[in-house]
Amino acid sequence: MQPVTNEPTMNHGNLHEDAESPSTGERFDSLLRLRNLHIERIISSRDIQQAQQVQEQDEWVLLVQGTACLVIDGKPTTLKAGDHVFLPARTPHTVTEASQGAMWLAIHLHPVSPA
Repeated sequence: MQPVTNEPTMNHGNLHEDAESPSTGERFDSLLRLRNLHIERIISSRDIQQAQQVQEQDEWVLLVQGTACLVIDGKPTTLKAGDHVFLPARTPHTVTEASQGAMWLAIHLHPVSPA
């Protein structure tokens, strides 16, 4: 994984390196933090705790590999590898099921604080 930074510097990595899935839950790996942008890789196990998320930031998420089921704003949604979804800030969502080793790429855009 690449270092977290608030200064723009060139870096590179491989999304599939060190991608073993946890035996339970999910693992969150920060790939880049820059100003109000946060990009992370999420690796899911089959045994996840279902907890509704309501975030203050916008999130775009891509399911890189595996399958998953979510409830987004009360609507069941099934994803397969390659599917992506945009979750505007404050949209309730819950991952209800994921295949072992499901890999996500999540891009969070946090609100900009007034100067």
